[in-house]
Amino acid sequence: MVIRVHNTLSGAKEELKSRKPGQLDIYICGITPYSDTHLGHARPSVFWDTVVRFLRYRGWRVRVVQNVTDVNEKVLARAELEGISERALAERYYAQYEALMDALGVSCPDAAPWVSDHIGDIIDAISDLVEHGHAYEVDGDVYFDVTTYADYGRLSGQAPEDLRAGARLEVNEAKRHPADFALWKRITDDAPAWDSPWGRGRPGWHIECSALTREYLGFDFDIHAGGSDLIFPHHENERAQSESLSTCSGPQARYWVHHGMVTGEEGKMSKSLGNFVTVEEILEEYTPQVLRLFLLSAHYGKPLTYSEDRMDEAQKAWDRLRESVINLDDMLHRIDPVDQDSDGGVTAAIEQAVTGLQEGFRSAMEDDFNTARALAAVFEAVRQLNSQLFSGDFSPAGETVLALADMRDQLEIHARILGIWPDLLEAEGQATEHAREGDLLQVLLDVRERAREEKVFELADMIRDRLEDLGYTIEDTIEGPRVRHRGS
Repeated sequence: MVIRVHNTLSGAKEELKSRKPGQLDIYICGITPYSDTHLGHARPSVFWDTVVRFLRYRGWRVRVVQNVTDVNEKVLARAELEGISERALAERYYAQYEALMDALGVSCPDAAPWVSDHIGDIIDAISDLVEHGHAYEVDGDVYFDVTTYADYGRLSGQAPEDLRAGARLEVNEAKRHPADFALWKRITDDAPAWDSPWGRGRPGWHIECSALTREYLGFDFDIHAGGSDLIFPHHENERAQSESLSTCSGPQARYWVHHGMVTGEEGKMSKSLGNFVTVEEILEEYTPQVLRLFLLSAHYGKPLTYSEDRMDEAQKAWDRLRESVINLDDMLHRIDPVDQDSDGGVTAAIEQAVTGLQEGFRSAMEDDFNTARALAAVFEAVRQLNSQLFSGDFSPAGETVLALADMRDQLEIHARILGIWPDLLEAEGQATEHAREGDLLQVLLDVRERAREEKVFELADMIRDRLEDLGYTIEDTIEGPRVRHRGS
């Protein structure tokens, strides 16, 4: 299996070659938990969860480290506004994030280090940079000297000589070069701070990730992931620090992989603009599978535009998958393949669709983890399946049944990698509520069936109509009524 991935550092797709055969180490810049979880949090989490599922399915060992940036000026400002500690505020919003990611079927990272738990490691990293001449102290502030790192600007295309104070950079006469950036910031008021060799202060943003990657993954690892908005200055500065600290001759990360932003119809969504949509709001209207389908519907490197119309499109697509699985399961449970003749044409068509699904999905994911094309492979298989299931003279038997069973298995395997298989577990609490609704629904269905048997059709029709008003569609089949909710 050859996987190619777009490397921001080179600007090209490259063959993915890990440091250790069969194993990938991935570092993902995690959330800054100071507000509600939104689509900008969900997109990378769902994408990398899908990538990890695919890699593990293909036999790779994968280790994921995703930090929690709880030492941050935005966290501090919100905590001070609410009169609580940074840690308490961050714990509240990170717990919300974890619960919502669990509802979306996103696996926990193998390690989720909090910045506030690693201040000692951060101070050690800064001390090493100072000792080796890559950083300098001015009145309690410590800065990284970009002129000591020859490769500065390669990741972002921002060369030091092109950066001017007052344009892209904060004016600070204490710095040796306008592009030099803070590793440690002196604190003179009563804001939360830590003691250090340079006095009481707080770490700069960029050094936090350098210290954590060194602690959890060493001086070099395979993939560094994050949003495209982090390329400059965060990742450029982190790379400069980490490679200046490194005892290795190679890069900090072999591949830098950046995902696009989530936008609204009128532009970028952000907390500062107040136009972001929370995951909780969306899950009140749509199932987790539908949201995952939407989030994976564009290549990760491109912007993803959110709208209600696009969510409704994702709902309709997922409904097609769900209905196809229901129909296929229903057919496989009703037929007996023993001593029946096969329909050679149908069997060949189904087998060809299975092969197309397998090859199309694998090709898509191996080509820069293209989830949009992987989804297309799944729904092309669904289309071909439906064309056979609903052909007028279709009567499955013998080997045809085996082909259908194989199609069912392969649909489940690939839809589970994407996290859109219909039985994706619901969030805790939501499942309990749905169970109660199911009990009440069954009572109403029993009453309706009794009314139909006794030919009280007015009552039966009234129950059907009221259930439809509540979002339930009833299909009367030979085996009895089958119920589907429009949001499930």
